[in-house]
Amino acid sequence: MKTIAAALCALFVTAVVQAADSTRYIALVNGGKDKAGHLVTTRSGDKYRVDFLFKDNGRGPELKEEYTLAADGTFTRYQVKGVSTFGSLVDETFSRTGDKARWKSTSDKGEQPVTGVALYSPLGGTPQGLSVALAALAKRPDGKLPMIPSGTLSARKIAESEVTRGTDKRKVQLVALTGVGFTPTTVWASADSSAMFAYIYPGYLQIVEQGWESNAAALEKLQVQAEKEMLVDLNRRLSHPLPGATMIRNARVFDSERAVLGAASDVLVDNGRIIEVSPAGTSKRRASRTIDAANRVLLPGLFDMHVHVSFWDGGLHIGTGVTTVRDMGNDNDTLLELMRQEKEGSLLMPRVVAAGFIEGESPNASRSGFVIKNLDEAKKAIDWYADNGFPQVKIYNSFPRDILADTTAHAHSRGLRVSGHVPAFLRAEDVVLNGYDEIQHINQVLLNFLVDEKTDTRTLERFYLPARKVAGLDFDGAQVQAFIKLLADRKIVIDPTLATFNFIRQKDGEMSQEFAAVADHVPPDVRRGFLAAQMKIPDEATYKLYNQSYAAMIDFVGRMYRAGVPLVAGTDDIPGFTLQRELELLVEAGLTPSQALQVATWNAAKYSQVLHDRGVVSPGRRSDLILVDGDPTRNISDIRKVALVIKGDQAYYPSEVFEAQGVKPFTPPLRIVQ
Repeated sequence: MKTIAAALCALFVTAVVQAADSTRYIALVNGGKDKAGHLVTTRSGDKYRVDFLFKDNGRGPELKEEYTLAADGTFTRYQVKGVSTFGSLVDETFSRTGDKARWKSTSDKGEQPVTGVALYSPLGGTPQGLSVALAALAKRPDGKLPMIPSGTLSARKIAESEVTRGTDKRKVQLVALTGVGFTPTTVWASADSSAMFAYIYPGYLQIVEQGWESNAAALEKLQVQAEKEMLVDLNRRLSHPLPGATMIRNARVFDSERAVLGAASDVLVDNGRIIEVSPAGTSKRRASRTIDAANRVLLPGLFDMHVHVSFWDGGLHIGTGVTTVRDMGNDNDTLLELMRQEKEGSLLMPRVVAAGFIEGESPNASRSGFVIKNLDEAKKAIDWYADNGFPQVKIYNSFPRDILADTTAHAHSRGLRVSGHVPAFLRAEDVVLNGYDEIQHINQVLLNFLVDEKTDTRTLERFYLPARKVAGLDFDGAQVQAFIKLLADRKIVIDPTLATFNFIRQKDGEMSQEFAAVADHVPPDVRRGFLAAQMKIPDEATYKLYNQSYAAMIDFVGRMYRAGVPLVAGTDDIPGFTLQRELELLVEAGLTPSQALQVATWNAAKYSQVLHDRGVVSPGRRSDLILVDGDPTRNISDIRKVALVIKGDQAYYPSEVFEAQGVKPFTPPLRIVQ
């Protein structure tokens, strides 16, 4: 959900203006089959006007931008207005006069002295922002472009190709841009003009100069290979192989099955598996190396049970102790390739459990996985997922309600679990009675009490309706209590993604509570984004109401847990950091810290159907382990102090992983002694 929205904020700064009066790009999804938007840039003298529209999955930004450029290619004046992906207002301006720069958005304002060349980085801009950046970079002899308010942008070529349109030919090159955000941004640029030709987010989005769309698939394939080489090098630099036996001494082992912390123990691992767990100092086995845990807490690697994983996500996951993720909807070919690379060990990435995405055809359909029209197509999609080793399917908003029961029955006949959103014009109770095993997102659960037969939850109403109405629900009333009992009796798993729903009460200019604990550790441009609202909150009364609804959502999760409803911890937002906040919110909902950790380990492994393989510190399981400073079974916030991560036969120092992504470490590394 918000993961895609956050990605779009980074993606949509990638189009480049060309030396023409008007340049048009189109945005394509579903492997280039469906148009989802446009970007049109018009130049009149020294003034540029930009019209940008993108809609996918019933949401997306609509923005109008105007600016003028200095001779060095940077902004002298800039303005953007419109609405963001989730409906918040965008109104941002910038100006530079001499050596003074000033800016103001709905969430921040500032001024700073500037000497020489420097480019303002819009907070809510269109794809044209990076267009300007690439052109300004081309003018810099040192290849570095200082940014306002912070950061320095650099570029290097990582691939090249030739594209055609009839008899026309053009040479293009893939450029990796670094210096802002957590990871590089890659963009295809025309070799002779430094203008963007295409921006491709593999498996999801293609922004291509109109008329040249037929080249996008080939470029995407080349891009995946070029980025793989970068990722292989990153993994090589950050991983520390553990061949043979490794002894972890003096570790307090968290028993994830019983949610209790044990006494100091020694844990022997050998070639990726746990061999022995014994009281500290009693093991007689020899090992090639030793890790002195010094009474730190040893836990199974954490699971994030709701991601839409991309090739660059692994660093933040691994750095925060997440060694398994469950992908809840992706392009199938892209996901299979990512999983293949992870299994071969070339990719810095947690293990991936795949949920197959199935959507129904509609104007608001999300174009991942399979988009189906009838039961026969739904069964074929399920068969494909079963044949390719997917243990679960996820049903989405536009799925045809009249075939839901037969679809879930077929999935169960193939041994697959069924989860998802609640399709439009149904309630959560309906999908439970039609065979769901699990429901994603707390809003989808609580819409059960808010919708009628006319409510179209494929629109932004699925967010605004709970924000307006949940605060007024009577959780002790008969209808709510009966529904909770139904969930508990049928052991319906709930994946609430509470942390990401912080956005319903996020005010412009206020630090997001979702990321407040990590804000001082992340790159400044990322931190700035934590101040921006995503929902339209026009006044203080609306803010108070939305805040009350969010607090009620947290309370409802605690009520479900105490009634016996199984929970898993998923995020659907920034990797790693969001899971840490999710665990804090589970504690706020009434779980003990140990119970929250159990949800992120034992429960996750059980409902991913990998409990035989991981999720527990016991002989025979994979050695997916994390060592934590402090005691997260007493203070759940200590889960941010991961000192060492072991994933099978590889070790990672989170401090090294974070530093490679511009993040200030949270705790010193626990070094391995050979």
